[in-house]
This record gives sequence, structure tokens and C-alpha cells, in this order.
Amino acid sequence: MKFKVNNKEVFASTGGRPFDEKKPLIVFIHGSGLSHITWVLQTRYFAFHGYSVLAIDLPGHGYSEGPALESIEEQGKWISDIIDSVKMKEASLVGHSQGCLVALECASQFPDKIKSIGLMGGAGAIPMNPELLDLAEKGDPKAVDLMMDWAHGPAGHFGGHPVPGLHHMNLGGSIVINGSVKNALGVDFRACDNYKNGFEAAKKIKCPAINILGDRDRMCPIKAGKKLADNIENSEVEIIENCGHMILLEEAGKSLELLKKFIRKNHPTEFR
Repeated sequence: MKFKVNNKEVFASTGGRPFDEKKPLIVFIHGSGLSHITWVLQTRYFAFHGYSVLAIDLPGHGYSEGPALESIEEQGKWISDIIDSVKMKEASLVGHSQGCLVALECASQFPDKIKSIGLMGGAGAIPMNPELLDLAEKGDPKAVDLMMDWAHGPAGHFGGHPVPGLHHMNLGGSIVINGSVKNALGVDFRACDNYKNGFEAAKKIKCPAINILGDRDRMCPIKAGKKLADNIENSEVEIIENCGHMILLEEAGKSLELLKKFIRKNHPTEFR
């Protein structure tokens, strides 16, 4: 689905069903340098079970027109603009990694628009390794190799990946092929590194939240995820064992089950 936000073309996957303004909306927000494809399993389930879904490509990512937005605050405001652009009054947000920071910022800025937030592999701050940040800003493909290696837990490095086509080698390759290392990944990493408002934003959130964490996450360690959850008033924590940072792919089934239960409870739909 393509539409305009602030006079720029935006792409979002609708999960294989037409967008329907009558159904509750869920907006899925990807992580650094990535795109809507990371949410293929989750969007398809919700689209076929009573929800309208938008797995957006952030500006300058995937099929969305650039340039990439340079701060988490800008990205949070942009998500609110997405909701307005599709003529909806409210939505639930689901974010992964950097997408969690964006969801936090949006929910804190626009509390009346957000019904619930689901955070996968999140933290209140995501400081970047200086060497990795430098490689990404130079457009060096090594940044992608390092990110993919570091992001996946032990199981993610072996066969039997639960989401076809999104093994970490293929996922990393897509970043290199579409040329988004410097223009998207580098900008994203810098935005994460600069963002200092995560815990203050978390304290302002009143809607229900779920924090889904991997116990082998090396990018946003479980301790950091729990600290974030402690700062959100109405928050629950779920921990998936033997799982790294790429929770939505490494343990797609388990994370989807947790998300289904949470969203059905806090943002129910009358459609089937």
C-alpha cells in the first residue's frame, strides 16, 4: 500500500488484506536499517484476524521515499502522521529495537492516539558501539555483517529459521543490495545513539505495554529491557529463552502468541 505523508511517498505492507478503516489499526515499526519485511508473519496473522495492519517502511527505507529521519523524536511524530494520513483516530504500536524507541516517543507525545504498545527487544536507550557506528556512517557493508551476527542468538545462526527467506544472511544482504547502509543504517544508528529521552518518555505512557525480551539478546540485554519496563506504569514482561535480539524472526511463533494475547486483551476487535 502506498500513500503520502508530509508530501512524501510511504510504503506499508497490509498483511495480504486490503486496508479497512472500520477495523482496529496496528502499526508495526521495524528496526535499524530494516524494512516492513521483518514483520511478514505478524502482519499476515493480524490482517486475517480482524485488524487493519500497516508494517511501514520508515522514510529512506524499503520502498518509502527518503531521506531518512535523523532523530527518534522526528520518527515518533511521523508515526502519528501515519495514523492521521490513513484517517484513523487511534492505533496500537508494535516496535522492534529502534522501533521500540519510536513507539515510546510516539506514545508519550500522542497518548490519546495510542491504545497499546508492544516492544520486542527494546530498551530505554540504545547506545551504539563507536566502531559499528563509524562503519555504518561510511556505508561499509561490514556494518551489516556485524549487526546481523551480533543481533541473532545461538539458534539464529543455524538452520531451520522459522520465517522463510529471512535468515540473517538474506536479511543482511537485502540491506546491502538496496544501498541503505549509509543512507539509512548509518542515520538510524546515529539517531539511536543520540536519543536520551527513552526513560522520560516511558514514564509518560499510560496505555498498556508488553516488553518481549530474549534472554540471549546482546544488543538490548535483558537487564536493559526490564529497566525500561519498570519505568512504564502499566507494563508486563515476557522472556523468551535461548533467543537473541531478532525475537520477531528467531522465535516468530512464540513472540506472535504473546503479541496475540496482549493485543486481543487491550485492543479488541469485533471483526473476524
